[in-house]
Amino acid sequence: MNKMRKAVVSGIALLATSTALAACGDAPDSTTNAGGSATPAQSDFKPCIVSDAGGFDDKSFNQLSYEGVQDAAKELGVEAKAVESNSENDYAPNLESLVGEGCKAIVTVGFALASATKESAKANPDLEYILIDDAADGGDDGKTFDGKPDVANIKPLLYDTAQAAFLAGYAAASYTKTGVVGTYGGQPFPTVTIFMDGFKQGVEYYNEKKSKSVKVVGWDGKEGSFTGGFDANQAATNTAAQLIDQDADVILPVGGPIYQGALTAIADSGKDVALVGVDADFYETDPKTRPVVLTSILKNMDVSTKEAILAAGEGKLDYTPYVGTLENGGVGIAPFHDFASKVSPDLQGELDTIKAGIIDGSIPVKSYLKQ
Repeated sequence: MNKMRKAVVSGIALLATSTALAACGDAPDSTTNAGGSATPAQSDFKPCIVSDAGGFDDKSFNQLSYEGVQDAAKELGVEAKAVESNSENDYAPNLESLVGEGCKAIVTVGFALASATKESAKANPDLEYILIDDAADGGDDGKTFDGKPDVANIKPLLYDTAQAAFLAGYAAASYTKTGVVGTYGGQPFPTVTIFMDGFKQGVEYYNEKKSKSVKVVGWDGKEGSFTGGFDANQAATNTAAQLIDQDADVILPVGGPIYQGALTAIADSGKDVALVGVDADFYETDPKTRPVVLTSILKNMDVSTKEAILAAGEGKLDYTPYVGTLENGGVGIAPFHDFASKVSPDLQGELDTIKAGIIDGSIPVKSYLKQ
């Protein structure tokens, strides 16, 4: 079993509350007692989590999920167990180890763990599984979503990040000085390309409304630039550099630590290039990004993961898939922080109007989660 690296867990602001988790299969709210704390968990309840290859200190989706489990465990008065995966070869053994340690609810982080999670859940129908970023239905392609998991003891936590990425794409198109923005991913999983799809649609909407012609490089809606994994390695740096060489002055890296390659490429280029973060607010989770981070596309996994674990600890977990949206606060975009004075003074108002349009359906956003 892999030894878990110490997660960086301080400084992340919870940008949505549990009351925002509504519709599309909510992560059930916990029952509170007269003192306002959660109802104590069942005496033998042990929540556990296994990471994707990015590790719990990725300042992104693994870290947020880990924090959600830890927060829930603290509120329930129990001890959580966490194990990291260094590669896909670790997924099944890590799950087997957690089953052997008496875990009652197991969180698996990321689409890549879907197959191993389903196999473990089928073999252990008395345990509860919380699978992040896969619908647990329609096979393992991740593209089929009918709202009915095909494994009875899996709670899917899904996020329509295309909606939030649409806002970020519009903001990037408004900000760019070169007229070119770019995006690249780790691997072409649906949970990666959903960001890229929304980003591209947001740029296109800006062009339509402003009669502009901002270009997106790195993703054409079907094919694009990918590093082949989710490590902060030379491939991540080279891929970002290729986008910069095409005059992109705003870059959206999708895939946990691969954004660190973009930071290196930006520094090496000597150009004025902005970064768009994913999952967490990079300005808060990784202060070294502050000089370059325009905004971040938020995937509020800490909140939904916490709520699911609280429900499981109280014996009230609902297996209906939860889908985070702009409407229920499951996704969003971060403030512009240090870039607030650099963007158009009209931009935030325009984004507020677009957000309302996405929520009421007057501005359609395509994604594989659209039912």
